[in-house]
Amino acid sequence: MKKIVLISSGQPSVNPRLVKEANFLIEEGYDVSVIYSFWTDWAWEMDQKLFKNVSWEPILAGGSPYKNKTVYFLTRLRFKLVTLIAKKLTLDFGIAEMAKGRASVELLHEAKSIKADFYIAHNLAALPVAVKAANYHKVKCGFDAEDFHRQEVSDSPLDFNYRISSFLEDKYLRYCNYITAASPLISKAYQEIYPKLNPVVINNVFEVTHLQNKRERVDDKLKLFWFSQTIGKNRGLEDVVEALNILDNEAIELHLLGNSSEESKDYFYNLLPKRKKQLYFYNPIPPKEIFSFSAKFDIGLALESNIPMNRDICLTNKIFSYLISGLAIIASDTEAQKSFMEENEGIGYVYSIGGVAELAKKIHYLFQNKTVLMNFKARTIQLAEEKYNWEIESSKLIRLVNSQIN
Repeated sequence: MKKIVLISSGQPSVNPRLVKEANFLIEEGYDVSVIYSFWTDWAWEMDQKLFKNVSWEPILAGGSPYKNKTVYFLTRLRFKLVTLIAKKLTLDFGIAEMAKGRASVELLHEAKSIKADFYIAHNLAALPVAVKAANYHKVKCGFDAEDFHRQEVSDSPLDFNYRISSFLEDKYLRYCNYITAASPLISKAYQEIYPKLNPVVINNVFEVTHLQNKRERVDDKLKLFWFSQTIGKNRGLEDVVEALNILDNEAIELHLLGNSSEESKDYFYNLLPKRKKQLYFYNPIPPKEIFSFSAKFDIGLALESNIPMNRDICLTNKIFSYLISGLAIIASDTEAQKSFMEENEGIGYVYSIGGVAELAKKIHYLFQNKTVLMNFKARTIQLAEEKYNWEIESSKLIRLVNSQIN
């Protein structure tokens, strides 16, 4: 049986794309290991639940507050030191590799210890690891560009993330045997910098088995929904809250799913002083439960910013989650989302970033016009079933993988 190793500097439970790929490769007959490192406390318990229901092998590298604590502590100290060196002195001599991921050394140690037929990096910190492990075992490797990494934090070439990310991309992407990208515009952006790459687009879609049935509004309420790993400021939510203030309609509710502090909750409650009962917070749930949970609402909000460039050209898993959950969509007018909504008419509306009055009008229209809302919801389900699902996208992936291994 052929062996494939997936590598990430984050945790599997917060990376549905990695989990889908690992599960799929198992189904295709490959032996799969996922090497990962600890990133955040709230995902640890979700990881443990996830691992009980998968057939691939999860391997923790670099310790955590719950396992191999000494290693975790030492890697944090090293990470702080090399980050300082990278910012002040140099990115050479392996400094950039260590400064991009806390446990990069340990990830590489684990990857080299497994003789695989193919290695796939699932974020930029994992890219040098996959390339080096593949070179060590004289096999091939791939890279999944879920983001346009050099402009993930800032568009300024002077920004540290821009400098370290472009340094690592320039150094290692040339050694990848294939590259996948999470949106057409991310693929285009990489292609323009590296004409020989030819990234293959694999959208952030989900298995059609998660498809939800269309649900009618059973009361006079209109329920807006948004989710992310973290609920916080400057995520576009301020636009929605201000729109609710303009509408002054207690039958229109905003439901938020994600990790949130009391400070964050108070911040949004204070922005909506007259209608606190319209605002609901939910703690994170396992990824596989997101679809049935989402289906309880009416409109999915995709509130991306257009700064930095990565936000403007990415298509997050939100939009595809809303599709398969049967929600109408209201999306901010980033280049990627505007293009997507124009290509797939009849699923919702686009609004101008910061255009609060425009957003309020579109929410109000869907509140008043139940038939239009239900038509949008029916169309999203149809698109998920016929065009945007993992069964279709995974066929691209398996052709890529098989072409490199067989």
